[in-house]
Amino acid sequence: MKSFRLKSHRPGTEYPQAHFFILNKGLNSGKPMKSPCPNCFVYLSDCQDHTDQAYWTAYAIWKSKTLHACLRGSVIPFITIGEYKKQFLNTFYQVQACPEKFEKLVQTFKLLEIQEQKIHVSLKLIQTARMAFFRELLSH
Repeated sequence: MKSFRLKSHRPGTEYPQAHFFILNKGLNSGKPMKSPCPNCFVYLSDCQDHTDQAYWTAYAIWKSKTLHACLRGSVIPFITIGEYKKQFLNTFYQVQACPEKFEKLVQTFKLLEIQEQKIHVSLKLIQTARMAFFRELLSH
């Protein structure tokens, strides 16, 4: 396993090596992101391929809601960096055990993401059309 670092992100910090961000507060804790937000961790690695595999591992952890049992806090739930790293490493080692299966799952994730984006665009178009019909109805 290549070395990586997981640390708290400071707004305004630029990262020269391969990286992605992980939301650490709220019910979407663990969500991997390409751009930072105020409440996130940053995953850093020197290898882009390793970072891509880590991103999809983080995505699988988030989508499976594995982290919900680890959330702390009564008003705004959050996950600690140590707990996240422990969950991430456990999952990452499982992924390393069967790389072909994981690669197929990643391809499926990507296709589903594309489909989801298309559906979101369609829903926005439907909302726009609906608003246009209502405006036309109310303008008379």
